[in-house]
Amino acid sequence: MVDRLVRFCIDQKLVVVLIVLGVVAWGVIVAPFDWRLGALPRRPVPVDAIPDIGENQQIVYSAWPGRSPKDVDDQVTYPLTVALLGIPDVKTVRSQSMFGFSMIYVIFAEGVPFEDSQNRIIARLNGLPAGTLPTGVSPALGPYATALGQVFWYTLEGRDPDGRPAGAWDLRELRSVQDWTVRYHLQAAEGVAEVASVGGFVQEYQVDVDPDAMRAHGVTLDEVIQAVQRSNLDVGARQIEINRVEYLIRARGFIQRVEDLENTVVKATANVPILIRHVARVVLGPAMREGALDKEGSEAVGGVVVVRHGYNPLAAIHNVKARIAEIAPALPIKAVVDYERTTRADLEAFASRHGFAAYDAGSLNQTGWTDWLSRHPRPDWPAGVSTSQIAVVPFYDRTGLIQETLGTLNAALLQQVLITTIVVIIMATHLRSAVLISAVMPLSVLISFIAMKWFRVDANLVSLSGIAIAIGTIVDMGIVMTDNIRQHLATAPPGEPASETVYRAASEVGGAIFTAIATTVVGFLPVFLMTGPEGRLFRPLAFTKTFCLIASVIVALTIIPAAAEVLFVGRLRTPGRRRALSLLAVLAGLAIAILSPWRLVGAVLAAAGLYGLTQDRLPAWARRGALLAGNLAVVLIVGLVLTQQWLPLGPEKGLARNLAMVAGLIGSFQLLYYLLERFYEPMMRVFLAHKLLFLAAPLAVTLLGTTAWLGFDRLFGVVPAAAARLGVAPEAIRHSRLWVEGSHRLPGLGKEFMPPLDEGSFLFMPTTMPHASVGEALDVIHKQDMALRAIPEVDAVVGKIGRAETALDPAPMNMIETVITYKPEFLTDRDGRLRTFAYDTDRQEFLRRDGDLIPDPAGRPYRQWRPEIRTPDDIWREIVRVTRLPGITSAPKLQPIAARIVMLQSGMRAPFGVKVKGPDLESVERAGMAIERVLKEVPLVDPATVIADRIVGKPYLEIDLDRDAAARYGLQIEAIQRAIQTALGGETLTTTVEGRERYPVRVRYLRELRDHPETLERILVPAMDGQQIPLTQLASVRYVRGPEAIKREDTFLIGYVLFDAIPGAAEVDVVESCQEVLQDRIDRAELALPPGVTYRFAGNYENQIHAQQTLALILPLTFFAIFMLIYFQFRSVVVTSLVFTTVFVCWGAGMAMIWLYGQPWFLDVSVLGTNLRDLFQVRPINLSIAIWVGFLALFGIASDDAVLVCTYLEQRFAAVKPA
Repeated sequence: MVDRLVRFCIDQKLVVVLIVLGVVAWGVIVAPFDWRLGALPRRPVPVDAIPDIGENQQIVYSAWPGRSPKDVDDQVTYPLTVALLGIPDVKTVRSQSMFGFSMIYVIFAEGVPFEDSQNRIIARLNGLPAGTLPTGVSPALGPYATALGQVFWYTLEGRDPDGRPAGAWDLRELRSVQDWTVRYHLQAAEGVAEVASVGGFVQEYQVDVDPDAMRAHGVTLDEVIQAVQRSNLDVGARQIEINRVEYLIRARGFIQRVEDLENTVVKATANVPILIRHVARVVLGPAMREGALDKEGSEAVGGVVVVRHGYNPLAAIHNVKARIAEIAPALPIKAVVDYERTTRADLEAFASRHGFAAYDAGSLNQTGWTDWLSRHPRPDWPAGVSTSQIAVVPFYDRTGLIQETLGTLNAALLQQVLITTIVVIIMATHLRSAVLISAVMPLSVLISFIAMKWFRVDANLVSLSGIAIAIGTIVDMGIVMTDNIRQHLATAPPGEPASETVYRAASEVGGAIFTAIATTVVGFLPVFLMTGPEGRLFRPLAFTKTFCLIASVIVALTIIPAAAEVLFVGRLRTPGRRRALSLLAVLAGLAIAILSPWRLVGAVLAAAGLYGLTQDRLPAWARRGALLAGNLAVVLIVGLVLTQQWLPLGPEKGLARNLAMVAGLIGSFQLLYYLLERFYEPMMRVFLAHKLLFLAAPLAVTLLGTTAWLGFDRLFGVVPAAAARLGVAPEAIRHSRLWVEGSHRLPGLGKEFMPPLDEGSFLFMPTTMPHASVGEALDVIHKQDMALRAIPEVDAVVGKIGRAETALDPAPMNMIETVITYKPEFLTDRDGRLRTFAYDTDRQEFLRRDGDLIPDPAGRPYRQWRPEIRTPDDIWREIVRVTRLPGITSAPKLQPIAARIVMLQSGMRAPFGVKVKGPDLESVERAGMAIERVLKEVPLVDPATVIADRIVGKPYLEIDLDRDAAARYGLQIEAIQRAIQTALGGETLTTTVEGRERYPVRVRYLRELRDHPETLERILVPAMDGQQIPLTQLASVRYVRGPEAIKREDTFLIGYVLFDAIPGAAEVDVVESCQEVLQDRIDRAELALPPGVTYRFAGNYENQIHAQQTLALILPLTFFAIFMLIYFQFRSVVVTSLVFTTVFVCWGAGMAMIWLYGQPWFLDVSVLGTNLRDLFQVRPINLSIAIWVGFLALFGIASDDAVLVCTYLEQRFAAVKPA
């Protein structure tokens, strides 16, 4: 079948060309890159920074304003949790009860569709029996999104016409614009699930009643409540016809102003109306705050955009930005005055000349000024007068990280194309082969994009890495096919048609290529069996790698043979056509050299055309020299482009040193290739003559790799036991110099789930004490943000306390979340490419114009970090140092996306943690505090990051009712409780309708009568006979300590102990060390847990344990699949076993290299002023699931060359029949 396919493609080249053009167009349309293609439609593959490996989670949010966490937990959270636990495929139900609301997180088993899980919850909520929840509590499902969908955060700020910050807006105004204008416009953008507001003050009408005035006028609180409720009503009375015209009747009675409430009648006594203003003070004030936002030390108002689950995040962000650009001109604007540049008299005179009043009721006449300023150009504006218009200012935008992810693949593809071109030209001295092989890679990648779109595989850092991994194999197969075709064409019998020669060459290696690729694909198929977080993380990589490898087989067997015949044999057989093409090349080369910056490319193209015009007149030696010079010129140009793209020594070393390094690496490779080619035959003769000696080398590599992986002590642990049976003391062996040295040098590789991703920003999440007020938390975040902004490497700082108005954010008021965006090490453009600027080498400084750097393509990149700051870890240490404040905890090192993933998976805000379960909150807190003290002493744990939940630390004022006293006054408990609730907490009675805006109306006591414990006892409770009974005669007030939040998991009370590892420590080693220390303290009775309390470690450690169990299954499957596939190729157990040994040798070499990377002496050599450890990023590497997946990819690739060699040997043995 393969041979027939090759024959068809060689004979039907036009069909192949049309198919290639169609594939290219389709691939470009669906490519995940942010390309602007004009009229060509774009349907890109959805792209994000990393895959969503969080749990399949749905959120049920229930609001019960004013209620304590205990009340919410008992009456809302617990009955809902019990009901939701019975839903099919529910794995875990986590809950959090806080002041005024409940959040329940329903974790479904893997494989349940997102929409299906929502429908199951909705069905269960709709079927709740009556009376399950308190009156007025309505549970609601969270948005159609996950917390990982928070891709765009912004603030609203005043900006002048030049885009500079300008004031004039208070937090109430900004919040109103956010809630009623910006939020709805952005939420209408395609792909947006929710836009949540945060910060500022939510406006409400506050009716603060005076109990003394009410008593004097004989008014009760209930009468005030009824008056407010009846004062806010619009009605319609159908229509009326007058003079054959129909008029609609509308009676307007909605509250529009404070005066409307003030003049509302409560009752009339002796025909004298008593108005609300007689017994209360009516004001516009802020509602109770659930959260606040701080930007660099100043309060701010903002919002968060959440992308709909399954939608393309990059496209959604673009849609949001388009909406922002659309509404920007229509956002509110004010006139602002700089009184240092003008005076009130000047403004009044100017306004008088232009027909409007400068001031209105003592304030600037905004209507008059904004109308005049909008109609006149800025040069005509009076001195000191400008405008401040609200603008949407992003402070967290995932676009940059996504673009960096795509740029990584772009750079990898380009660099691999360049390297392939250089390698093929150097090895084969054949430019057309290099062009053909280099063209194969982009085509295979485009086919992969088509498959990703078809099979709904999103593009992200991991999935695109699968393409990068597969590129090496694509190149290998292209080289094998191209080189074989070229060799057959060179040795073809005279008169044989070129198509027949190409077919024979392609058929000869086609089967081997198919088998080699098949082993690579099949060796990676077990990744599809992964489940849990590792499955969600690496299945996209398995898909894309498989797509790319299958595409490479298709290209190698169909396109390369047809293209090779055209390129290697040629169709320009007439001299006239050849001269015309050569002349065209000369003209094009000259145009490129003169009109574009690619002068070297133009010069080489013109030289190639000139050679084509004169080659018939040149002697043979001159033609050979010209071809050699042409190849060298191409290598030089490609090497220069590679240097500019790669910059191995770093941009600060300059182009010359980087070019020298690239030339050195290429030269070293060429020398190694030359030596291998020159001495391959004598080396093989020596190896074949001394087989056992040669086989000792791969065995030694495999043994070293195994020892490096497991550790000397673990691998050879059976030796002391065996020696003991022979009468040799085991301790003598364990204390021998060889054993001690081996155990020290080869302790085994550390284990972790995944290495961290550099997101370009940090999420700093410390906490205040549970009793801290909103004002105290704001003071802390102001100080921290100002200190953080003072760090030179920090670009922006925005902190949040409390929660945004979304079910995706459960943060309490004592939790601080600060997004810290730091500058890239070097200035880059929007796509992450380095920018270069003019540099004076004599003065060793950058040139500037008007204080700004001068862009210069031949200049140097500008480094934005201080000399002592080398890595993002150094920036984090600066962050921790400057944010130390009394009463504030530290925080684990987190990044925005990584933090959301951790919280989705475990419910904790740290990658390490201990979940403590117990029968009551006090026991859980005591156990957590005891574990905290022990963990701080573990050497691998950073003690500053160990934080146990302070569960019972919130001060409560509890009012205990005296039922006997209430009975004496004829009062029911409900009447007393409602009086307390309304007087202190306030009761929202109605909502105003002011156009699109809605504001609540709340009634409660005057602030000075509800801000102190002593005044609480003066609350008046109306009795049935009209008396006003002070609360002090009906109840007592006392102080108690209670929970700030109550957390549960499957209805069991739970608390967390968070911690982080010291830099460089492996995750599994850290947790195992903590487990050993805790168990040792328990065994020695130094740690006593309260009865009924249990604990377990959670976080990435759980992921790693699950991944290890998965690997224990899929590794044998991988070996078996590769072995059987090789066996089906050769039908010989001996040959298959020989080929299969390459898997173990490569695995041992890989483990040995990982061990070498952890040795301080490895590659500790400086070249051209750069240490090779820095150049190749040599540092200790822990054995993560990502490395095991890399080994799975290696196992398939490792056998490719062995398959090709054994296939060739079988063919030779069949032809030569060796003795």
